[in-house]
Amino acid sequence: MHVKTSGPQGERPLLLLHGGGVAGWMWEPMRAHLDQGRRLVIPDLPGHGLSADEPYVSHAATTAALALALEEEGRPATVVGFSLGAQLAVQLAAQRPDLVDQVIVVSAQAVPMRATGPTLALLGAMAGLAKQERFARLQARQLFIPAELMTDYVRTSAGISRETLLRSVEENLRFVPPAAWGRFPGAASILVGAEEKTLMKRSAAALHAALPSSAHEVVDGCGHGIPLQRPAWLAQRIESWLDGRPVAR
Repeated sequence: MHVKTSGPQGERPLLLLHGGGVAGWMWEPMRAHLDQGRRLVIPDLPGHGLSADEPYVSHAATTAALALALEEEGRPATVVGFSLGAQLAVQLAAQRPDLVDQVIVVSAQAVPMRATGPTLALLGAMAGLAKQERFARLQARQLFIPAELMTDYVRTSAGISRETLLRSVEENLRFVPPAAWGRFPGAASILVGAEEKTLMKRSAAALHAALPSSAHEVVDGCGHGIPLQRPAWLAQRIESWLDGRPVAR
């Protein structure tokens, strides 16, 4: 798995986990608003971007690879995950609290979708469309991809194999938080867009109910794309967490 790092080693790392169908580049708009001295760890998850030659196998395998990357950092991390990456953030925090002291979960589905079989069958039949630039550009609008990142999205979309697409989506649709999530001792914040689907709002509420010490916030004006719709706002939220300052709504 390709992992890009920047900033001084030895500082508390900030691990940024992208969503499905994109790659580590999705964090660029938000990075512009972060303290440039932060230690950043930004992977391209298996099957995506610069890790496209490594098929996505499972959340379990990916979480294990992420844990190895954090072990090399030598300090517990703040983990921010979006969508697919948010599920991985939950799993990583639950299973390896020694490596995670803070987690921000952005738009994680945590209530399994019914009838996943037909959904996956339809996705498999349409998998080839993702490699067509016109279709990819249409999809990009639904994901709030800004114009300056459109080339990255089209390239990433074309590089995702049918195997990775089906496995990552299947893992996403069937995800339930581990029982250990309810025992996570660190700080946790759960964000969901006010304009997201009901299932996503139910998922955020379920994650909060399982870990009552967590913060739960519905973000006005956002759909399923908070990091790209409000990058400055999210960066400010992360900086407040990292510096231990009160979070301004």
